[in-house]
Amino acid sequence: MSFYQGFKNLWGPNHQSVDNNGINIWLDRNSGSGFKSVKPFRSGYFGASIKLQPGYTAGVITAFYLSNNEAHPGFHDEVDIEFLGTTFGKPYTLQTNVYIRGSGDGKIIGREMKFHLWFDPTKAFHHYAILWSPREIIFLVDDVPIRRYARRSDATFPLRPMWLYGSIWDASSWATENGKYKADYNYQPFFGKFTNFKASGCTAYSSRWCRPVSASPYRSGGLSRQQRQAMNWVRSHYMVYDYCRDFKRDHSLTPECWRK
Repeated sequence: MSFYQGFKNLWGPNHQSVDNNGINIWLDRNSGSGFKSVKPFRSGYFGASIKLQPGYTAGVITAFYLSNNEAHPGFHDEVDIEFLGTTFGKPYTLQTNVYIRGSGDGKIIGREMKFHLWFDPTKAFHHYAILWSPREIIFLVDDVPIRRYARRSDATFPLRPMWLYGSIWDASSWATENGKYKADYNYQPFFGKFTNFKASGCTAYSSRWCRPVSASPYRSGGLSRQQRQAMNWVRSHYMVYDYCRDFKRDHSLTPECWRK
């Protein structure tokens, strides 16, 4: 769908430009920018083709995510695809994350998995997507699943409607090597380019008979054998951080890690 079919400006209107079916957003020392879907969803497939800024981008976050922060401030759910900016000669990091019922508010309980990519995301557009169904969340890159987050319990899974967002902003305190490298506005503006938007599924206003979309050719949902093999290939070759394998974390707060 085109940008205006599904989205509206959220902040930084002077730092975005709509181009054909897509949008360019940018960050400089004055502001970043963000946009938001018109409708909230309770499940669906949400994707966009994104092209990132080359060169020095430390401290800069380009994000595509689901959230209900505005509806439930201080107690919200969120599902993130975030591109963590980098320094010269080092690759971008794609961070996936899931927050449930305020675990991203106050004392943060993140569920981060981080990946490097098997291509240069600054050279061309690539498609990034979140599939959210009542039973699982699957993150995809060019239709390759890179992470599956299963619904182990209601307490560890987002069940309330969320909106789809995109943004670019300064996260110098943590984005690049835990805040070692900051945003340098000598290299401004920092661009994020989005096009080929997809948002299909059950809106918050759909009837209860609305059928959640499937991650695979199987109507029952679930990944095919080929998709599982592809996901295992990505995890074995390109995953650089898994919160469940971080022994400094208190995993009593993330019970899904020991219920695999």
